[in-house]
Amino acid sequence: MSIIAATGAGGFLGWHLRIRNFSRTGEDVRPIHLGDGFDLADATAAIDGADRLVHLAGVNRGTDEEVAHGNRLMAGQIAEALRNAPSRPETVVFANSVQAGNGSEYGSAKQDAARILGDVCSELGLVFVDLLLPNLFGEHGKPFYNSVVATFCHLTAQGEPVQVQQDKELQLMHAQVAAEALLEAQSSPDLDAYRTTDITVSEIAEKLAHFNVLYSRSEIPDLTGAFDRDLFNTYRSFAFEVRPAQPLEPRADHRGHLVETVKSHGGEGQTFFSTTKPGVVRGQHYHLRKIERFVVLAGKASLGLRRMFSTEVMTINVTGDQPQAVDMPIGWVHNICNTGTDEDVLTQFWTNEIFNPDDTDTFYQEV
Repeated sequence: MSIIAATGAGGFLGWHLRIRNFSRTGEDVRPIHLGDGFDLADATAAIDGADRLVHLAGVNRGTDEEVAHGNRLMAGQIAEALRNAPSRPETVVFANSVQAGNGSEYGSAKQDAARILGDVCSELGLVFVDLLLPNLFGEHGKPFYNSVVATFCHLTAQGEPVQVQQDKELQLMHAQVAAEALLEAQSSPDLDAYRTTDITVSEIAEKLAHFNVLYSRSEIPDLTGAFDRDLFNTYRSFAFEVRPAQPLEPRADHRGHLVETVKSHGGEGQTFFSTTKPGVVRGQHYHLRKIERFVVLAGKASLGLRRMFSTEVMTINVTGDQPQAVDMPIGWVHNICNTGTDEDVLTQFWTNEIFNPDDTDTFYQEV
């Protein structure tokens, strides 16, 4: 089992790295605090015995002086901890930026940080992997900070207007793809093997507007392409904050009633049902890419959801008398419990992909 130490573990990319690593090993990363909170003894302890050190922390916002000083300082702190560690990781990976060396203060600072890390790795005989990451997007990005995608997703989900200030082409990489590269890459050019998408800012806005129109009707857009799936899942992480459950409209007549539970506009899909006895809990897992919709059609139940690495649990009470669609957010542990006393709960589940026993994208964890 590979032991990972990481700086910036509390940030956007840090969360994705942690969940990717936990899905592989069942263990969290060892966090390293840099900047004003740096403690050499603590950093050394985190590094000691680790197999890989991933440096994510950096200063992206602030004055030119703050950006320059912060990025160089953090790289120097990592170098100091590496020299101090009795048992050093074989590989040090830097989550660098494609902007490194572009002439801006930020680009120069990232280039200098790479040089500092490369020098100490050469000095100590360690493998240094310098990954020049493009624009990242993904679930739970911070609006107006992490990326234009996070900002647009937030505004779209909130029903606010989206304005394209500068319509340029971006190279986008999903944060889970970046996390995979940071955990696996053995050399700097390895990033070429990982998936990116070139798309303009206006095209992003158009796709999100289309998603929003369909999802407001509880419909699933065409998710044939991996990028559209990842972008939709990113949008859903913001839409979930606004409306975690979506009411469905039963149609009834003298014959009984009918509920339209899933309308998908394209891509794979699989539907299945379960019955759950009173007091029994099902689920207890999370996904990294899969969309899973729960609809209780009979009985009473509670859905429990918890974002990975958080202790806060959200509970959604559902009943077959008033069906609701609940789509599980990526990286949230979820379960369903029959809260009734004398009848089974009948639940319909829908996922956007056909079950593959060799790649289930289902990871056990209790809510």
